[in-house]
This record gives sequence, C-alpha cells and structure tokens, in this order.
Amino acid sequence: MGEALVESLTQVFQPSTLLLMLVGVAVGFLVGILPGLGGAVTLALMLPFTFGMEPVQAFAFLLGMLAVTSTAGDISSVLFGIPGEATSAATVLDGHPLTKRGEAGRALGAVLSASAIGSAIGAVVLVAAIPIMRPLVLSFGPAEFFALTVLGLTFVVTLSGGNMLKGFIMATFGVLVAMVGIDPQEGVPRYAFGDLYLWGGIGLVPLVVGLFGGAEVLQLMLTKRGIAQPTDDSATRNLTGIGQGIRDTLAHWWLVVRSSAIGVGVGIVPGVGGSVAQFLAYGHAQQTSKHPEEFGKGSIEGVIAAGSNNNAKDSGSLIPTVAFGIPGGAATAVLLSAFLIVGLDPGPQMLTSDLPVTLSMAWVTILANFVAVAVGFLLIRPLAKLTQIRGAFLVPVLLMLLTIGAYTASNNFADVLVMLAAAVIGVLCVRWNWPRVPFLLAVVLGAIAERYLFLSYSLYGLGWLTKPAVLIIGAIIVLTVARPLLWPRLRRSRSADETRAKMGAR
Repeated sequence: MGEALVESLTQVFQPSTLLLMLVGVAVGFLVGILPGLGGAVTLALMLPFTFGMEPVQAFAFLLGMLAVTSTAGDISSVLFGIPGEATSAATVLDGHPLTKRGEAGRALGAVLSASAIGSAIGAVVLVAAIPIMRPLVLSFGPAEFFALTVLGLTFVVTLSGGNMLKGFIMATFGVLVAMVGIDPQEGVPRYAFGDLYLWGGIGLVPLVVGLFGGAEVLQLMLTKRGIAQPTDDSATRNLTGIGQGIRDTLAHWWLVVRSSAIGVGVGIVPGVGGSVAQFLAYGHAQQTSKHPEEFGKGSIEGVIAAGSNNNAKDSGSLIPTVAFGIPGGAATAVLLSAFLIVGLDPGPQMLTSDLPVTLSMAWVTILANFVAVAVGFLLIRPLAKLTQIRGAFLVPVLLMLLTIGAYTASNNFADVLVMLAAAVIGVLCVRWNWPRVPFLLAVVLGAIAERYLFLSYSLYGLGWLTKPAVLIIGAIIVLTVARPLLWPRLRRSRSADETRAKMGAR
C-alpha cells in the first residue's frame, strides 16, 4: 500500500499530468460559478477529450474539474444567493445572509477553508476505505436505502426551526412535485395534465436555481440596492473578514470533521446524491449548535458545515464506483465511462494491479481543491466588491445567468418557466417565513424513496420492516423527531427546578 501511494504521487506530479489537472481546475472553476451546468454535465462534455490519454492523466483532467465545481459553486451561493449547482444549495442558507450583512469576506474565507480541509479528509477516508469498502456497501439493500431516505427527510423537516408543521407541509409538497412524471411501476403519467414536458418530471436544476437564486434576484430587484446592506464600514469588513472566516473554520474544527464524515458516508450510498449529504450535514450542525436560532439568518457554523461536506462527498461517491462499478451519483456515472475509455475495469483490477491509478484519484482530489481554494482566495476581494454594486446593474446580468443555467439543464424553454415559477415560490416563502429547504430536499428524495419502497415491498413484503439496519435507522428517526419536540420542555422543566432549588436555598 505504501509503495502504491508513492508511485501514484509520482505519476500525479508528472508535468503533463499537472498541466491537465490545472486545465481541468480552470474549466471546473468557471462552470461552478455559472449556475445550472454542474459537474456531471461538464464531465460529459469533456469526456471525449480523454481519448488517447493515460489513465492518471485522464483522471487528473476530469477529477480536477469535478473537484472544484462544488468549491466554485459555493462562491456564487455566498455572494449572489445563486447556487452554482444543486449541491451548493445549503451554502446559500447562511452564506448569503452573511453577505447581506456585509460579511462576504468572512463567509467566503470560512467556506473555502472548510472546503480545503473537507477535501483532504475525504481523500484520506477514500484511501483508508479501499480494503473494506466492498462488503460495507454490499450489505445494504433497498430496505436500508429507503430507511436512509426517510431519515434524510426527517432531518430536513427538523431544519424548520420552531415550526416543524410548516416544514412537514413543505416536505409533503416537495414529495408531490417529485411524483410528477411517468410512474416507474405502472408506466403511466402522473400529474402531467396532458403536457409532454411533465412526463419527464420537473427538473431539479431549474427548480434549485429559481427557488434560491431567482428569489434573491427578485428581492434585489425590489430593493433597488446592492446585495450587501450593512453599515458604512462594510467595504472594509468585506476585505478584512477573510482571516476571520479562516479562524472560524479552525475554531470549529470538530464540526468540519463531522460534516466531512457525513459527506463521505452519504456519498458512499449509491444514488442518494450530494444535495442530501449537504443538507444532512447542515441539519446536524443546527441540531448540535449552541445557537440554532441563528441558522438561516447568517450562522457561520451553517456555512462551515455545508462547505466542508461539499467536497468530502465527492471522495465518498468514488468508493462504490471504484469498488464494484456502482456510481455514487450522476458525476461518478460519467466518470465510470472514463474508466472504460482508458481501459480500466472497476472492482478487483482497480484494487490490485491498478491500485496506483486508483490512489492517484485521492492525490488529484486534494491538489485540485487546494489549487481551487488558492484561486478563490485570490479572487475574494474583487468578488466581494461586486456585492456593493447597485441592484439595477446586477439584476440584468444575474437574470441572464439564471436563464442560461435553467435552459442548459436540458435545452428546453419549459425549464426557464419552471425556474420563474420556483422563483415566485421562493419569494413567497421568504415573505411569509416558510422554509424552502424541506421542499427542495423532498423533491430530491421523493423519487428515490418511492423506488426503494416499491423494491423493498416486492422483495420482502412487510418483512423488510424487521431488518436490523432498518430498525436502527428507525430509532434514529424517532429520536430526531422527538428531540426538538421534547427538548424545550425539558429545558423549561430543568430551569423551573433550578429556580425552585434557589428559592428553597434562600
């Protein structure tokens, strides 16, 4: 193993390999900032260029590109409230409110430094998991995957703060939206109303872009001011808050480790996706925070959790892809095609004779992310100044980016209409204080949960409910729901007991 690590590092530091990685980083950085395209689409577009490359060169180019799209997407999420891709959506929740307070530098410093640390943790876990990854993932079946999706929905409902009822209603609405399209069991259209576009379901990219980015742009249009609306010293704080953001990340190092671990763990589960991982990490951060009331209003802990998780989950999704050819997500599905193009077979070959090539992925992931973070830090100052520009000048550009991002998802103008409708919903949610996150994640998880529920019942009947892993996850779900309901009462009871004890002592 040690010899393979050294050999893989030597291959990565070849001049041609490093050059290809830098090209991939540049492309990924540009794509990550532009909303809508995403890592999977970019990999698909660049895949033909890998013909004739050596395996390590191909992975340096493709992984260098994939590794930085999430980091760059975090930048646009923080500054403009527009997720670069769906997996950057959770960063918007606290990163953009910080920008509105004039603390864009602090938010970017925190999210970029957390991304760098998260990518390193994810790569280390990838290397450590190679000997044990296959039996771990193979032990899960449809029943366990269904339980995990329900756990994800439970987590996100608890993100609704003090009003879980609103969170539950929005999650239910999201599940209904997820059911639009062809019924996977019966093969008949549901909620399509005779429209051929709706047969394929409602696209996630235009929905995310509109729900978060479109809503922020519409509000910016109404305020007629810049994104940042703080005190007069905002320009100075935008430029000097970078170091504070880095110190915040280091101060919350244990949160970084936990969020990265969640990213890797969820990334290992095939088909669940990066959006789920990020919102799970965000929900965990809120539940364990000493100041949960700040989440959604500019909590630096929320920014750190989302940023560190975002890059760690990419390494996690590589684990099932390398082990036995099951992609962890859409991007790794495209990457699996690259394996075949360069003559590699996932499974025993990549874990034995081609082990140096496999380990090179970890080195590329770390190097590419550190390069992207360094570039991001260099660009923080000019990017932060953009938040001081009047909305009248920014809105046309942002609307153009939103439209491009929504349209390029499937080259269908109907996606632009979905984006606009989602933007209106987003504005209404902000205006009347309804949570958007439960709706979004329910859309992501709805179809997954339906598929796994159908498979579980088809294979085991009701017997799947008695599986040990399902029972354990079910217990976690019950505790997750009960904690926010019972904890305030317990605190009030404890406070009353302490008050009575003090009165008795007097």
